[in-house]
Amino acid sequence: MAWVGMGWTEFIAALAVFFLSHSVPARPPVKPWLVQRLGHGGFTLVYSALSVAVLGWLIVAAARTPYVELWVWEPWQSHVPLVGMAVVCLILAFSIGRPNPFSFGGMKNERFDPARPGIIRWMRHPLLVALALWGAIHMVPNGNLAHVLLFGLFAGFALVGMRIIDRRNQHLMGEKEWQALADKVAQGPFLPRPKSWWGTLVRLGVAAALYYGLIVLHPWLFGVHALI
Repeated sequence: MAWVGMGWTEFIAALAVFFLSHSVPARPPVKPWLVQRLGHGGFTLVYSALSVAVLGWLIVAAARTPYVELWVWEPWQSHVPLVGMAVVCLILAFSIGRPNPFSFGGMKNERFDPARPGIIRWMRHPLLVALALWGAIHMVPNGNLAHVLLFGLFAGFALVGMRIIDRRNQHLMGEKEWQALADKVAQGPFLPRPKSWWGTLVRLGVAAALYYGLIVLHPWLFGVHALI
């Protein structure tokens, strides 16, 4: 009967709120209404704060569920997120705050240069790629039912979200215009030259600081030491 305990009820409720809080504000009828009242920066700030708050609740709720083991923990498993999160931090550092007309969260998309797309050359949805990778690598050392559901749903949500956003943008931009822009990006050099080498160094520094900060704060935020 542990399956129907309060822990599972809270976990399911937190999951529902998380997906609603991410899907409803991003819908075409809702987002323009919110942006008009909050401004683009205000919308991004509120949306980000809400996402972090609900994510925190979801992680706490997962920890409160009854423990149902799916596989036995082995020491090597802890190295998977330790290495993978370095890649996640790099993706985040090189995607946040730059134009990206293909995905959500892009800033000043009218300034996007397909000849110098940066990380967009490799992935149209870097934030969702980071989320999918984060979820996948954290499943490895967390072989209990609640955390496999948690991280697996995050990874699946990110993968499905990429397709949904592609289809939505194709509808908004026009399929031919969207495809033409995607082709221009794909035809460029695999290692595009950055607009600013100084900016590249700054983003590398941000990635390193983020990675270090997550390691230091991991025990405080999640109750588990990242370096095991």
